[in-house]
Amino acid sequence: MKSTADESGAWVEELVRFLRAQPGVSAVRIDTSAHKVSVATVGKVELEGLSEKLAATIAAVEAQLAAKGGVQAPAGFVFKRDGDATVIGRESCVTAEKMWLWREMEWPAITAEPIPEEQEWRMLAKFATLCGSAGIAGVAAGYFAPQLPWLAHAFYFVGIVAGGWDAAVDTWENLKKREIDIHFLMLAVAIGAMFIGAWGEAVLLLFLFSASGAMEEYALDRTQREVSALLKTSPKRATLVLAGGAEKEVAVEELQVGQRVRVKPGEAFAADGVVMSGKSASDESALTGEAVPVEKQVGDQVFSGTLNLWGVVDFDVARLPAESTLQKIIRLIQTAQKLKAPSERFTDKFGTGYTYAVIGGSFLMFLVWWLGFHLPAFTNTPETRSAFYRAMTLMVVASPCALVLSIPSAILAAIAWGARHGVLFRGGAAIEKLADITAVALDKTGTLTTGELAVVGCESYPRGREREVLQLAYTLEAKSHHPIARAITRHAKAEGLSELALDDFQSLTGQGLRGKVAGTTLLLGRRELLESGPLAAWAKELPPAAAELSEVWVIGHDMVGRVLLKDQIRAESREVLAQLKLLGIKTVMLTGDRRHTAEAVAKELGLDEVRAGLSPEDKVAAIQALRAEGRKVAMVGDGVNDAPCLAAADVSVAMGARGSDAALEQAEVILMHDRIENFLAAQRLSRRARAIIRQNLTISLGVVIVMVLATAIGAVPLAIGVAAHEGSTLIVCLNSLRLLFGRNEA
Repeated sequence: MKSTADESGAWVEELVRFLRAQPGVSAVRIDTSAHKVSVATVGKVELEGLSEKLAATIAAVEAQLAAKGGVQAPAGFVFKRDGDATVIGRESCVTAEKMWLWREMEWPAITAEPIPEEQEWRMLAKFATLCGSAGIAGVAAGYFAPQLPWLAHAFYFVGIVAGGWDAAVDTWENLKKREIDIHFLMLAVAIGAMFIGAWGEAVLLLFLFSASGAMEEYALDRTQREVSALLKTSPKRATLVLAGGAEKEVAVEELQVGQRVRVKPGEAFAADGVVMSGKSASDESALTGEAVPVEKQVGDQVFSGTLNLWGVVDFDVARLPAESTLQKIIRLIQTAQKLKAPSERFTDKFGTGYTYAVIGGSFLMFLVWWLGFHLPAFTNTPETRSAFYRAMTLMVVASPCALVLSIPSAILAAIAWGARHGVLFRGGAAIEKLADITAVALDKTGTLTTGELAVVGCESYPRGREREVLQLAYTLEAKSHHPIARAITRHAKAEGLSELALDDFQSLTGQGLRGKVAGTTLLLGRRELLESGPLAAWAKELPPAAAELSEVWVIGHDMVGRVLLKDQIRAESREVLAQLKLLGIKTVMLTGDRRHTAEAVAKELGLDEVRAGLSPEDKVAAIQALRAEGRKVAMVGDGVNDAPCLAAADVSVAMGARGSDAALEQAEVILMHDRIENFLAAQRLSRRARAIIRQNLTISLGVVIVMVLATAIGAVPLAIGVAAHEGSTLIVCLNSLRLLFGRNEA
């Protein structure tokens, strides 16, 4: 192995620490994107207890992997890239590596973090209340007992300690790292005000600062609440159905693919799976925002964390709990909250440098006012404010509190609103970019259409036996599970038909199905079944099905017929596309289907352009062509074949957290519950977020500029400067919260 320097050192150290503690393990291969982890051993190794130790390591790795920077492998260890995975191992020769036995381990599931009994914003609110109350008591003592100045100062001192406590703790932690921030500025101003006798202004400053801090934490708490709700829905125990029908309760982490699990009314589904027996309805609102219960019967999918409402249901586990839809959504939201938008990263960098500039500028202006304009250095008079007083005021009004909060508060509020309403963003960059799109490319199947076939008609030869054709098709297809079979079975049940007794059932590879009903042989399959038999000449005269339809032929003893099926257009697609046009966004369909079929759908929906018969490479070329026209392009898709063009688009959007892993891996925005109308909601949300960010920046910068100019000419008392500074911070937070409580639905 060769060492490289393109990975983050922190997570490498976590894996090396694990290897040092496990002498029987030679290497670890980890792929965080695919959530796969394997360990290499030589010979037989006792793996009991290894999973728990590895899980703790993986949790630390995931938390640190976002950082990038050059690292050097510790002595005795080396690492390399293996595709999308990274291998960390002990130094060894090539021959020894060939003897390694790789064992895949289970990726640890995300568990809910314990929620503190008291949120931080409540504690800050109590400090602010104590500070404000002490300040009011100090004013009252100064008014009613002027002969006891120490009493007023005592109240003011209590207010200063309460209002400045949180800022002092943060400042101390930063000073130990040789850093300063806004908290340092506020404390410096408050202490300076005390020294020049402006005790009331010092308390007012710290009261408003602590109150705005409580408001900021409240806003962040609101944005975290939806994720916490998802974490709470994650089930901890499951009931296994054993051979003979016996039940056994196990931890969710112990479930394996293929095991049968029983869920009783009021319980949550412990993993993603397929219903094998029973009938019920599930509440999927925590995952999708869909308030209406979803009916569940044999063959339907169920999802981890959703609530079984009334029936007893047995389902087979389709995905491990750690790979479930719920865990996937939680990871997406947690990742989104850690990924910053470009403008947000700018304000982070800007805020630190700006803090130093404010301190330096205030000190410089102190010298100018004192030495240049010959104002008293520290002594205030009724006619003139001292140079130090003006410098303290300048430091307050120029502080970047509101500016630093302008973007992240809006981004976090938008992410939280989306999570609650079925739109998942992978970070703030997706929100910013989605607001700028001028064209949207959409896949047809599964995006503009449901991707589920539905029976639209039956034909029989001779005529008049259409119901018999459907019943025979249902009898044969009831033994199958492909999409056409599901559609025919669903339609036949809705028509009240019953399944006939079937003998000698057989699947004809590549052709269809065969069986006997009442001793008569039946065939079901494609048109080729007719064209290769004695009815070949007659079959050639049959009219072909319309391009947008699929057909299934049924051949009996004295009857021939066919069932016609069609991929159903989403009812919401037409309105969504019309609204996008009103916003000036060009709509383009990119599909691999035949042109005639694609054009029929495009005409019905009112798309601006359709490009049909495309391979995945052709779709990428189409996206690049749209971008070459100067357009910002969003691509909406759901399948594996959509992954390349999702990566090529300016903004990638995947349909549903149930979509293919390849599509979800590329997507920056995910539309839950396969609801195309959520794309319009996401686009509107991004535009509102951008507008609110601009408003926040205008408010914060405007207040700073006006107040700095006013302070420079000596027209602003410290109390007014404090009120303007903290007021702008509160306004920015409240303005961002409008995103959390506003309406952005399509």
